[in-house]
Amino acid sequence: MDHPRRRQVPTHDELAAWRLHIETFEIVRARIEARLHDDSGLSGGDYRVLLALSEADGRAMRSSELAAHIEWERSRLSGHLGRMERRGLVRREPCAEDARGSRVVLTEEGARAFHTSTLPHLRAIKDVFVDALTPEQLAHLRDAAAATRRHLHLDERS
Repeated sequence: MDHPRRRQVPTHDELAAWRLHIETFEIVRARIEARLHDDSGLSGGDYRVLLALSEADGRAMRSSELAAHIEWERSRLSGHLGRMERRGLVRREPCAEDARGSRVVLTEEGARAFHTSTLPHLRAIKDVFVDALTPEQLAHLRDAAAATRRHLHLDERS
């Protein structure tokens, strides 16, 4: 049985949905990150790094593992870690199993900053994002995000 040829580009309605989604998401993200910075002095990037380290065994990760975990290029992470290190939020130390690598360790100051920023950050997420939607809309959004992740094979990562 022959299948009709699939379109190579989005339809007008599909493109409109994409643009509305991405433009709105960027505004939501910017507002939540602005609140995070106003409330705690942390950037969104700081928070992602601190969250990953707070959940890691021993509150530490290899630098390359951290970059992969937060889906950043290693060069971007390196520069960001330097700024966080100067602020006392993390420290880098040689990796015991590989002299060329380094481990990123959450400091006590970093753990404190993460802890004090979490509740205001969660409130901002609720105020800016969650409160705009009904439970049904949130469920549809969650389903759509899960379908996109499956399509991109993101849940198959180890």
